[in-house]
Amino acid sequence: MNGHRYDKLIPRYQGSDWLKVTLPTQAAPWLEGKHQSLRKRKSSHATASAELTALLEQDRWKWPKQPIYFFADPHADTDAMLASLVASGGIKKTGPRDKEFKLTKCGKRARFVVGGDCFDKGPSNLRLLRTLRTLVERGARLRILAGNHDIRTMLGMRRVGVKCKLENEHFFIRMGPKAVPFLKEIQMNYLQRKSALRDIPGNRECRRRLYPSQRWFDEFVPLVGKKLSDKAVLREMRRIEVKIARFEDDCEAAGLSLRMVYAAALKWQQLFLHRHGEFYWFFKNMRIAQRRGSFLFIHAGLDDRVADLISEEGVRNLNRQFRRQLQGGGFDFYYGSIANALRTKYRAVDMSLSQRGGQLAHDSGIHAIVHGHRNLLHGQRIALRKGIINFECDTTMDRNTRKREGLMGHGAGVTVVHPDGWVMGISTDYPHAKIFEPDALGSIED
Repeated sequence: MNGHRYDKLIPRYQGSDWLKVTLPTQAAPWLEGKHQSLRKRKSSHATASAELTALLEQDRWKWPKQPIYFFADPHADTDAMLASLVASGGIKKTGPRDKEFKLTKCGKRARFVVGGDCFDKGPSNLRLLRTLRTLVERGARLRILAGNHDIRTMLGMRRVGVKCKLENEHFFIRMGPKAVPFLKEIQMNYLQRKSALRDIPGNRECRRRLYPSQRWFDEFVPLVGKKLSDKAVLREMRRIEVKIARFEDDCEAAGLSLRMVYAAALKWQQLFLHRHGEFYWFFKNMRIAQRRGSFLFIHAGLDDRVADLISEEGVRNLNRQFRRQLQGGGFDFYYGSIANALRTKYRAVDMSLSQRGGQLAHDSGIHAIVHGHRNLLHGQRIALRKGIINFECDTTMDRNTRKREGLMGHGAGVTVVHPDGWVMGISTDYPHAKIFEPDALGSIED
């Protein structure tokens, strides 16, 4: 199957008249995108293509039993998320409002996976979460994976108003300016009554409760010196100093006093962490990874220690450890190997993935990793790392990142992993839907 025959795989964009995006209507083999669609560091396209073909010839892939719709990094942009849902073929938009959609026949059979980073500076975190909740209410099987923005927000907000270990005192201010729009949303949605700040202390006391103490600055380095490298500790200290210097100016620009900030953080806890909170479901059902067949879905990627854990105990136990570590104070989790799966970009500062780690994943039956986190400008891309095929799926759908990257118009993106043996990447920033069919490149059978 190739050329125009791939066009038949493109889903119907039902209700696309209600959207502000232009989606591809023709499909093409994935590798026709050359360097925009396939990458191996320090290798030519021809070399990367040859390695990809060799990898495909090694093993027989196991495909998921239902279609998987993977949405990477919505970053609080509900319009982009709705457009991406329509692009998947999983919903039909029936009107202009967020709740005006229904599942299609394909959507009822599929699994929807949001690959992390629902939170960011907006335009609206709460609106996005309400839309995802509506998706579940319509009958969708939805899995939300943890992203670095989501977990950083949780650790920061959870630290407010409670006595915590010294090593965790900086988690609120570590969120930095990206937290301010979310705090403003909470304030505008829930704290408009005159009595909203009645039991909140003054700005000076709120500052004391929100910021790390002087003791933290004096003792953080020796306290965590055995857990982090000297370079990592100094980088963290500098980061906190910069964010403290900026935080109140950012709050003032948003019309927030520190009393409002403190009240909004407490309200966030009520909404997200208390059993009867409106968004309690969000973190309760979150996982760090999901495996379907030969595919591992995760926010950012692997390192050797996570590969070891998967090899020895499986993805289910990885998720158990994620849940257990997240319930602790946060420090050991956030700076450990499991959280590296939320933030790695395979840089020198990240925990490393070696050829051994790639082989461990491969021997565990994982032949492809589907992830976001590294935003791209030309739709999805395959990257080859340590013998593992990576589908990089952050298509830069949210408007703030698009503006920063110089992309025009509204964004949308979805990656479809289909039981019939193909992967499709749909994006507003590539003229064709990209089709990856292993049988067309190697000798792999379904």
